[in-house]
Amino acid sequence: MRILVIQQKRIGDVLTSTIICNNLKKQFPLYTIDYMCYTNSVDVLIDNPNIDTVIPLSHKARKNYFSLFKFIFKIRAKKYDVVIDVYNKLETNLITMFAGSNIKIAYHKWYTSLFYTHNLKRFENTETPKYGFAIDNRLLLLEPLNLDQNKIDPYPKLFVSPEEDEKTISLFEKHNINRDKKTIMISLLGSEKNKTYPLEYMTKVVEYAASHKDVTILFNYFENQIEDAKKIYNSCSKETQEKIHFDLFGKDLRSFIAIMNQCDMIIGNDGGAINMAKALNKPAFTIFSPFVEKKIWATFEDGLRYISVHLKDFRPELFGDNINHSEIKKNSASLYQLLSPELFKNKIDFFINNN
Repeated sequence: MRILVIQQKRIGDVLTSTIICNNLKKQFPLYTIDYMCYTNSVDVLIDNPNIDTVIPLSHKARKNYFSLFKFIFKIRAKKYDVVIDVYNKLETNLITMFAGSNIKIAYHKWYTSLFYTHNLKRFENTETPKYGFAIDNRLLLLEPLNLDQNKIDPYPKLFVSPEEDEKTISLFEKHNINRDKKTIMISLLGSEKNKTYPLEYMTKVVEYAASHKDVTILFNYFENQIEDAKKIYNSCSKETQEKIHFDLFGKDLRSFIAIMNQCDMIIGNDGGAINMAKALNKPAFTIFSPFVEKKIWATFEDGLRYISVHLKDFRPELFGDNINHSEIKKNSASLYQLLSPELFKNKIDFFINNN
């Protein structure tokens, strides 16, 4: 049996959807499980033993229909028995339609019966998630394949090689990181401006973390975000700056993963960094943007190792039934200002003290 799992989009989405591959390989070890994603997310799949082949869909292949159909016929030649399309957009509708598979699984949309044999309705937001809807809805896509539900493992996983660990341990030694102290990664900035906690507020979050005895702080940011990262660093007190190793950061995805694997926990903006930390079994404190649905991405919330905050937790009246998602996203900057760090300082303190 040959199965293709398709998940385009961002790193967090690609990593989360690996639970489909993990569970398929766990219960059907002789099946071939391939995974299609965009090229910028391939690094979170490295060394995953549950994926036989990673198939990157490049920007070049996507930019015109001739290139896309050339790619599609390469997929068709692999003769997959099953396609599981987690992304479910026009691009992947076409890939699935021409793949020639007998079983084609995706989420229900009004038109999807044209492309798929199984169209599954996502959990409604009025329902209570089991693991977080980002997890629950992906596990839903496995139902047509009749897996043993008692053997389902809902946790995404990242795999770090011994060589990567050794290199990072040496890097920590070079930067004089005291391993007797808690090492806290701060995810300073989101992937987009409207997913980034206001810088002046994030400065306070860093100060809260640094106020704890025997902690070391690392910053996570992209090189093109260094100016905003410096603003936060320069706004911190001298005592806090002494606990921050500003220049020790992951310059690419694999180096961030290896560094995160040596940290004790992560605090910061919702996004790929939080998802990767969880996949490394690290405690995570997540600050959600007002326009992100907490029920979807607040995965494995237990009030101890995994804690998150959202403006809706404190000001639910701002998120009534008559306010749509696009309106919230449009006003995310002003709404973010209402989520002052003083509202959840006690939660951060609890999180650090208990992990």
